[in-house]
Amino acid sequence: MEWFVKNGIEGWSAMEGQQRFDTHVDKLMNYIRYWQASGESLKTSIRTKTRLGQLTEEGHYTGGTVPFGYRAVDKGRTNKRNKSVLDLEIDEEEAEIVRLIFHKYVDEGYRVQRLCHYLHDNHLIGRNRKGFPNTPLNRIIKNVMYTGIIKNGDAQSACLDELRIIDAETYSKAQKIMRQRTQPHSAVPLNCKGHSLLVGNIFCAHCGNRLTLTTSGRKTLLPDGTCKRETRARYPCHYKVRHPGECSGQSGYGVAKLDAMIEAVIRLKFSEITAASESELLTFQHKKELHLAEIKLQKETSGWREKEKELQDYKSEALKVIRGESSLNAELLNTLVAETEESIEKRKTALSKAEKEYQTLCESAGALKKEYERLLTWADLYNDCTFEAKKMIIAQLIKAVRVGKGYN
Repeated sequence: MEWFVKNGIEGWSAMEGQQRFDTHVDKLMNYIRYWQASGESLKTSIRTKTRLGQLTEEGHYTGGTVPFGYRAVDKGRTNKRNKSVLDLEIDEEEAEIVRLIFHKYVDEGYRVQRLCHYLHDNHLIGRNRKGFPNTPLNRIIKNVMYTGIIKNGDAQSACLDELRIIDAETYSKAQKIMRQRTQPHSAVPLNCKGHSLLVGNIFCAHCGNRLTLTTSGRKTLLPDGTCKRETRARYPCHYKVRHPGECSGQSGYGVAKLDAMIEAVIRLKFSEITAASESELLTFQHKKELHLAEIKLQKETSGWREKEKELQDYKSEALKVIRGESSLNAELLNTLVAETEESIEKRKTALSKAEKEYQTLCESAGALKKEYERLLTWADLYNDCTFEAKKMIIAQLIKAVRVGKGYN
């Protein structure tokens, strides 16, 4: 405002009249006026932010860009001024594309760039009637909204079933894959294209170095005059090639042969998993530890209850002491009560510790059961799934393959 006045532009207020900066007092008054207005603005901002956070926690849409997969509709909700406000609901047509994006990303290992080309090739377009560039795809994969949780800054709602497009486990896997792909040599293959199962987790058993993938091709002229191109893929040991005297292994291994051997092992393991009963899930040692923890918990609970009963008996004895009907004197009774209360506190601490130990063992048993169910799902899917999905399963199932001379 002072700059405007200095440049010949008058400032007028309907309440305060002309804004002048002729004297030092004018400057002070304007400073105070605008400082006060700035404070009111900050208060309004805080109130607005707090209220928006409360609405978000209550599960209400508070405006902004509607995420892909949803639409804003009028469900009859009104604000304090009795004006209609919109709520979100799932757009099934768009939601199917969201589910496909997560399926390709999580189950088949598609990276964002490949996913972008896949959607374009299959004529799947976004809300603007255009394709899905990399940045919007990344936003979709990172958006917790698809699990049914509305988030606005630090505030977020509980999980709303009517807004859930994907389950929380799938979303969690997607975030884990995204993080692992930024780390070297993770359990997630960097690229699921090609026709090799083991790139990234196969090593030379002799020198310990990681084997890579190379391809070479040759053309063969067929009797009918057509030309057939054959591609040969190998897992070479570059350390062996560069230092032939230091590695006693082979210089390379055929992809088709080695992958077939690994697939045979995978199928054998899956058949063993399928044949195993759920009761075989927990090892003997784990069952024993769980049983001992349960006995300890029962013992600590029983001891704590006995001490509580003992304390109540002493308190009821106090009335008899007051009447002179008890053989105990007040000093002795006070000592016994204090000792019992101290013992109860120790019992409570021991009981809490026993409960935590038992809970931890129960949770580990639950985690084992969940892992077992995931392996069963993989076993059912493996034979009929795509090559990309097989590669993702093997990358998570196998930590490393070490191959030596003679495909050992």
